[in-house]
Amino acid sequence: MAETGIGDRSLRDLGAAAGTSHRMLLHHFGSREELLLAVVQEVERRQAARLSELPDGQAESAHTFWAELRSERLRPFERLFFECYARGAQGEEPFTRLHPGAVHDWITAVAAQAADGVDETLIRLGLAVTRGLLLDLVATGDAEQVDAAYARFIEMVVAASGG
Repeated sequence: MAETGIGDRSLRDLGAAAGTSHRMLLHHFGSREELLLAVVQEVERRQAARLSELPDGQAESAHTFWAELRSERLRPFERLFFECYARGAQGEEPFTRLHPGAVHDWITAVAAQAADGVDETLIRLGLAVTRGLLLDLVATGDAEQVDAAYARFIEMVVAASGG
C-alpha cells in the first residue's frame, strides 16, 4: 500500500494488499474511514517515537528528521494524512479525532525531547513549516526546492536561537 497509496482504494483492494479480506478489515476497524484514520494515527505514532532517537544538536536532529519525513516511502502516507486532516477540519467524522491532537501531541512530544525552557510557539511554527513543506512536496514533487526551503528555515531558527 505504501507503494501505490491508499486514499482512494476500496476495502477489497486494501484487504487483498494486506493479505486478508475486506470483511476482516470491517470487523477490526468498522469502516474504511476508521481504517484510514488508524493508518494515519499509527504513522504519526511511529514518527513521534523516532524523536527520542534523533542525534543531539538542533540543526542535525532537524535535518535527520526531515530526511525521514520527506522520503518517497512516506509520500503516500503524507498524502493520506493531509486528506484525513482536511476532512477532519471540515467536521467529517471520524476524522475530527485527528484534531487538536495532531498539533498538541506533536508540541508535547517535541517539548519532551527539547531542552528546558523550550518555546512552544517555536515548536508550533516548526510543525506548521514542516507540514506546509510536506504538503508542497506532495503537491508539486519539487524535492529540491522544498529541501532548500526547509534548510533555510532551520538556518533561521538556529541563528535566532544563538546556535
